[in-house]
Amino acid sequence: MKTIGYAAHGVSEELVPYHFERRELRSNDVSIEILFSGICHSDLHTINGDWGEQPYPLIPGHEIIGKVVGVGADVKTFKVGDHVGVGCMVDSCQECKQCKGHEEQFCSNGFTATYGSKDRVDGSITQGGYSKHIVVREEFVVNVPKQLDISKAAPILCAGITTYSPLKKWNVTKGTRVGVIGLGGLGHMGVKLAVAMGAEVTVITRSKDKLESAKAIGAKGILVSTDASAMEKASNSFDFILDTVPVKHDFNIYTPLLDIDGSLVVVGQIGAMEEPQTLPLIFGRRRISGSLIGGVKETQEVLDFCAEHGILPEVETITALEINKAWESLQKSNPAHRYVIDMNSLNL
Repeated sequence: MKTIGYAAHGVSEELVPYHFERRELRSNDVSIEILFSGICHSDLHTINGDWGEQPYPLIPGHEIIGKVVGVGADVKTFKVGDHVGVGCMVDSCQECKQCKGHEEQFCSNGFTATYGSKDRVDGSITQGGYSKHIVVREEFVVNVPKQLDISKAAPILCAGITTYSPLKKWNVTKGTRVGVIGLGGLGHMGVKLAVAMGAEVTVITRSKDKLESAKAIGAKGILVSTDASAMEKASNSFDFILDTVPVKHDFNIYTPLLDIDGSLVVVGQIGAMEEPQTLPLIFGRRRISGSLIGGVKETQEVLDFCAEHGILPEVETITALEINKAWESLQKSNPAHRYVIDMNSLNL
């Protein structure tokens, strides 16, 4: 299938229109016309080479909402016309313990990423959602509930599942005292999801200016991390802290905020950590943990949860011509919304 996307041809280069071929349908494939594609901070990291050498030219994008335009002969779950989503993975071995346990993100043989990975069948490089079409194995496509606005739902496929998965894993529920570090694309979804789970949520931020934004999405307030007095008073006041900041920072100022048996969970790949101070960990039986995305089953679960609770990401819709401008904005700051590309603006 001939199609078009926006690709980078080298480290830190601007994205430009790129004509390429999507594979022909295999028997278990779903062919999708992409309608909306979210922009994730990890797209920048990948293209900038922060996570190693990449197979350029490369089309990023793993927050994909589209419409089914074709199905393989063996596909049972989807039909032409369905609104569907694709997240950060498009394949895995399907045979290891992790895959059989619906945690394909931890596939023992390595999952196939939506872009920048080798296809398990033909070895071609996967290309992502900043494009008009995509072809994906049926098992890695999810249904988009009719209650969700498809123009805003794309970030749920990454920002949503990345924050939902640890909230579920660490049993956040009614009355759990949750801190969310950062109010960017991930952080604002973490707040919305934790509030819907019944938690008491505080945004931990460097800026006093975030108070109204935090309250508008359900947080009870903010804790300013640069205010030493406020941080000291907040000692032992959280059961769970979700750290969504996508740049290097010091964890040591946050661990004393945890109560006994509390956990701070990091969802951003930020490189080398500062040397951890062990006393707050030992004397409070506190933990610092990490979390990736979730599996396909859990991704469907978060979409259904968002539909049930009326949760949508805060988004700014842009055209394909504005992609590089949006990237420039993300390089400078971590806005409390996601950029979403209207792919109708990209013509073949």
